[in-house]
Amino acid sequence: MKLYSGPVSMFSVKVLIAAAEKGIRLDVENVPYQPRTFTYVGHPEVDRINPKRQVPVLIDQGLEIFDSTLICEYLEDVFPEPPLWPAEPRSRAAARLVELKADEVWFPKLRQLGQFVRDPSSAEAAEAKALALEAYREMDETLGERTWMAGVFSLADIAAYAAFLTAYFFGLRPGDLPRLAAWQTRMESRPSVRAARDGILSYLAEQRIRLPEPA
Repeated sequence: MKLYSGPVSMFSVKVLIAAAEKGIRLDVENVPYQPRTFTYVGHPEVDRINPKRQVPVLIDQGLEIFDSTLICEYLEDVFPEPPLWPAEPRSRAAARLVELKADEVWFPKLRQLGQFVRDPSSAEAAEAKALALEAYREMDETLGERTWMAGVFSLADIAAYAAFLTAYFFGLRPGDLPRLAAWQTRMESRPSVRAARDGILSYLAEQRIRLPEPA
C-alpha cells in the first residue's frame, strides 16, 4: 500500500497511527509543503485522485482512496485485527460519533490557533484561542472518567489525538483539564502515537521551525 501523506498533516496522522496499530507497512511519500505556512504545494497523483487536493491518499493494487476516515475504514476491513472499533453496536456508534466530532467540530476550532501564534495581540487571535480552549473542554467532557474516548482504545482516540495535536503544537496545553492531560499521556505511551508525533517534530526541526512556548 502506498500512502501520500503530509509531513504536518493531522489527517495523515490518523492513518499512520491506525496502520501502525495494526502492523501494516505503508510506503509513505510526503508531498511538498511550504514549511513556514504549512501550505500544501501540490502533487500530480494527489491532485488527480482527490478533487479536494488534500492528503492523505491511499493506493492499494489499483484502488485509490482519499479522506482519512475512509482510508481507516478500509484498513479496518482488510486488516480486522486488532480491531479499532468497539464490537458492541452502541459503543461502536458512540466511537464513530467521536471520530466525526474530532474531524468536523474540534479540528476546525483547534486549527485556528495558528492566528494566535502569528499575532497574539489581535482580537482574532483571542477568539481563536477561546475556540481552541472550547474544543479542549468538549474533548475533556466527552472523555469524562473513562480511560479512552469511547471506553476502549479506538479510532475515536486516534482522531481526537490528531485534532488535539493541532493546538498542542501551537503551544496550548490542557493544564486545567487533568483528565485530558492524563489521556494525552496514555496516548503518547503507545509506540504508534509516539512515532507519528515524533515524525512531525523531526520535520519541524529539519525545517528549523521552533514551536511556540506553552500558552
